[in-house]
Amino acid sequence: MKTTTSLLQDKYGPLMTLDALAETLNRSSQGLRVSLLTQSDLSTTINLTKRKIGRRVYFKTDGIAKIIDGETLFNG
Repeated sequence: MKTTTSLLQDKYGPLMTLDALAETLNRSSQGLRVSLLTQSDLSTTINLTKRKIGRRVYFKTDGIAKIIDGETLFNG
């Protein structure tokens, strides 16, 4: 049985775009973007996985998998 991390990495690689994250969370891209600007435990935890490369924003796939699995105490 595959883990959440391996499933997401097989599909998206080590970094996820905002669109990929929205698809994974079954949200619209614009709705997710607005949600990540609010002050909540979930948005703070997801934003810890955020990485900027140039002007593009990505999210660490392994961090998102941990969040999905309920491991909310995430360290970078």
